[in-house]
Amino acid sequence: MDSLMRDKILQTAKGLFIQRGYHGLSMRAIAEQVGVSKAALYYYFEDKQQLFLAILEESLAQVENLINEITAQGGSSQARIELFVFRILGQPADQRAVIRLASQELAQLDAAARKAFEVEYQTRFLGKISHIFDEGIQAGELRPLDSNSMTWALLGMLYPYFHTANNLELPQDEAISGQLVTIFFDGVSLSQVFHNP
Repeated sequence: MDSLMRDKILQTAKGLFIQRGYHGLSMRAIAEQVGVSKAALYYYFEDKQQLFLAILEESLAQVENLINEITAQGGSSQARIELFVFRILGQPADQRAVIRLASQELAQLDAAARKAFEVEYQTRFLGKISHIFDEGIQAGELRPLDSNSMTWALLGMLYPYFHTANNLELPQDEAISGQLVTIFFDGVSLSQVFHNP
């Protein structure tokens, strides 16, 4: 199996899934864009679901590697979360968009495939972020709140930047990332009430 062709299929299909969504895309349309026959496409991926999952798995592996690198550097919980935000928003817009694609289109998969990916997503992505928050709580660095809620709140703030429709190529000075981190950890109020444990 030609790995270069497989990568070309994945990259082409990723862009098409982001543009058209799961139901708006056919294997025929992907084959045409790649420049191969439909039969050749099926040689690499048995159906659209398998191709879509391969794209999600590739993105998940990249995010997991990013988090593992950040964790290996050590530092405070807040410093690691800040670095995560900078790194994740520093990715190209289409790469960020796959995170949104996973959350929006996962329901299109059959129950078994959806459940399997959800477990992977929790273990390799969400759970790792929650663990960073848990460590911050245990160290007395962060307020004793539910780490899963913290994780979803953080990702909720980042979610608009996972949408390519906004053409959000973030500035190199990381100004947006810095503002989001400040809002997340310090809020927007001048009142000190939010800083009390």
